[in-house]
Amino acid sequence: MTAQTPGQIQAAFRGRLGGFQLDASFSAPATGATAIFGPSGCGKTTVARCLAGLHYLPGSFCAVDGEIWQDQSGFRKAHQRPIGYVFQEASLFPHLSVRRNLLYGAPRDVLAPRADGIGFDEVIDLLGLARLLDRSPQNLSGGERQRVAIGRALLSQPKLLLMDEPLSALDRLTKNEILPFLERLHERLSLPVIYISHDMAEIERLADHLILMQHGHVVAAGPLQVLQSDPSLPLAATREAAISLDAMVEAHDAGYGLLTLRVAGGHLLVPAPAVAAGKRQRLHIAASDVSIARTAPDTSSILNVLPARIVSKSMLGHGEVIVVLALGADGRGARLLARITLRSWDLLGLAEAMMVFAQIKGVSLVSGTDAAAGQGAGPDLIDTSAGFLDGISLASPEPWPNQNQILYGVRRCSELETSCPHSPLSA
Repeated sequence: MTAQTPGQIQAAFRGRLGGFQLDASFSAPATGATAIFGPSGCGKTTVARCLAGLHYLPGSFCAVDGEIWQDQSGFRKAHQRPIGYVFQEASLFPHLSVRRNLLYGAPRDVLAPRADGIGFDEVIDLLGLARLLDRSPQNLSGGERQRVAIGRALLSQPKLLLMDEPLSALDRLTKNEILPFLERLHERLSLPVIYISHDMAEIERLADHLILMQHGHVVAAGPLQVLQSDPSLPLAATREAAISLDAMVEAHDAGYGLLTLRVAGGHLLVPAPAVAAGKRQRLHIAASDVSIARTAPDTSSILNVLPARIVSKSMLGHGEVIVVLALGADGRGARLLARITLRSWDLLGLAEAMMVFAQIKGVSLVSGTDAAAGQGAGPDLIDTSAGFLDGISLASPEPWPNQNQILYGVRRCSELETSCPHSPLSA
């Protein structure tokens, strides 16, 4: 990979870092949210640090939206790359208010109306930070701190936002408070996001595109639903296999409390509160909640029975198979997974390319709800071993959240006042 392509994030990182061997190549859209998913220790964070310029691997390649950040002839250091980085811990400056934390590292004109980029008022609105601006970080909850850190990253006017397991340090309740805010960012901003997680529930809510990693290698990269429905990949080859579907609200039946949702290849009825028509929703359908019938049932408690075509069958083990289905009378719509027994497959006389009926027993709404006003955010980082801080002292008369987690003071160093006691350039 040596040529840059506008509209794409392209990377090929190869080399050894300590005892870890990385050989990861991928291409992803420079819009929307791309998740990097894999088990702990597979190299997800290492890839993010390579994208940020915090690790240097000779002979590697990195380009974002047609702009080369690393190739054989050059390497942009971290402070030269227009990125925002959000980490697991919200390393805010404890001696600065929320407002001053947000503005740290932002361009000087960030408070002025902006024709491009992300304005201060927009970030405050998106993340629900208005009531927190004059507070100290010590008086914030974990979720509030993480939202502040996300806002700080956005206000640095990045061309790419890297989020390295930003919710992993939070409990489930706090995660559920923050996820609607991240969904709002996804819906309302065109900024590309690389989102790292080992939690598929988070990825299902936020990601459009997925990169699967194992043992330092990229196993596959593509649209989320495509990788979820590929039986040759780990996501579909388990008893917990599921599909994420994008749907559009068409109507709400107040009498029965049912939403009518349109998906590619049909309509689904889902028990849920009223949602405005035209609003996008993300659905979760587990393979264990889908059964197959040769003919449409005359009477059944199952509301969602849709025509579908059998795309493929794969053995799962223990007498079970995973069946990939394509919805619609033409069998060309959205894909589902069904987990059935091999005995059922044989008794029904099923075969690939056969038209059948998918009986969907359970559908979960996983996103699309409006976030309320609210709370917190994540950090920034520096790798002193990378060499780009040579000659710069990190000594400071004021406390730093973590010397290894401060990116803004370096990336915006050309715009910081050298007299500022909080700048690494003022030592």
